[in-house]
Amino acid sequence: MKYKVIDKEKYYRKDVFNHFTKDCKCSTSITSRIDVTKLVEYSKTKDTKFYINFLYILSKVLNSQDDYRMGYLWKIEELVCYDVINPAHYVFHDDTKTCTMVYSKYSVNYKDFYDNVKLDIENAKATREYRFDIVNHPNWFDASYIPWVSYDSLNIELPDGFLHLAPIVNWGKYREENGRLMMPVTVRMNHAIADGYLIANVFCELQNEIDSFVKQ
Repeated sequence: MKYKVIDKEKYYRKDVFNHFTKDCKCSTSITSRIDVTKLVEYSKTKDTKFYINFLYILSKVLNSQDDYRMGYLWKIEELVCYDVINPAHYVFHDDTKTCTMVYSKYSVNYKDFYDNVKLDIENAKATREYRFDIVNHPNWFDASYIPWVSYDSLNIELPDGFLHLAPIVNWGKYREENGRLMMPVTVRMNHAIADGYLIANVFCELQNEIDSFVKQ
């Protein structure tokens, strides 16, 4: 795990960071639908898992810009930007109706990422532990799939006193709308390091990356 320390006095969002860490601690989120028609078709044609394919695209997008890789080391009060952030996702167990957290490493190489995540999921299915491990996985972002419903909105609250900067991304069941398969996605980030533009940009880049991915 590598990172660079951000000089808070020279940080380009200095005033915003100060306001939303001292005066008004809050997060902001956007829920929108993205067109996954081509990605669904690609996954079926290539006999691959749509879930892993989307997780790869999401991980690539969130690693593409410093603003999405920010972290706060509260013990030494340092604002940092990680070289890479990895997805922490979940396996749902039908028998216990509980989830096991799955820590996977991001790789820009699609095949490596796909094979590793597939193995991570298989290993997670063998346990019923939650295994929340932020000490050994500080550079992670939360990626959670909600397969039971195609929702219209979703809200996640975090305590005001906890400066959690990692993105939290949820997505639900896709559904047909006007001949296209549309999937709800929710992106939540701390307002200290992100605003509406940065969050909206995630959706734009997801769509762009899907279009590029299915051409390979």
